[in-house]
Amino acid sequence: MTDGQGLRVWSLSVTRSLRLKLVDEARMSKSPSNDPLVVGGVIGDVLEDFIPSVQLTVRYPSRQIVNSCELKLPDVTEAPIVQVLDRTFPDAIFTLIMTDPDVPTPSNPSHKEYLHWLITDIPSRGDSNAGRCVVPYESPKPTMIGIHRLVFSVFRQQHPLELYPPSTRHKFCTRLVAQQFNLGKPVGAIFFNAKKETRARKR
Repeated sequence: MTDGQGLRVWSLSVTRSLRLKLVDEARMSKSPSNDPLVVGGVIGDVLEDFIPSVQLTVRYPSRQIVNSCELKLPDVTEAPIVQVLDRTFPDAIFTLIMTDPDVPTPSNPSHKEYLHWLITDIPSRGDSNAGRCVVPYESPKPTMIGIHRLVFSVFRQQHPLELYPPSTRHKFCTRLVAQQFNLGKPVGAIFFNAKKETRARKR
């Protein structure tokens, strides 16, 4: 593959105007709700509004996550097992994207999103180990004070994808990648919160 082809396959350079357009569209579609994805700002900051249509399970060695739960950093050093169950399309395959939209800080997320994990071709009824790992799992390591959201987004693929790792994990855009590769709206999402570990004050 030539450099030019690689750029066409994985073009993650986003202009400021396009980013603003994506954010505006998401905000327009957001409606008041008790949905934790809305309350937590995942809808708007990371994803556009959508209707979940799969059963998504994310389990770390210490626990299974639920939306907006808080995990300690030592509990997320190892990659979780992610399972996607699609009862409507049992032979479907999926793309999993894990990002942090709060880097370097929630109050100034100038480098959002940070890409922690990317897997394609995950089979329904299978798990993340059965997919094709494009970007290996990197555990969250917030370096500054503030609560970070770690978002797992799942998209149903129309066919197997040939994605290549981006040149950097910084300034990733989940919505843009979904648009570029015709993934449509997400079919499932879940997130947890994490923050920088602080040492106990010595007495």
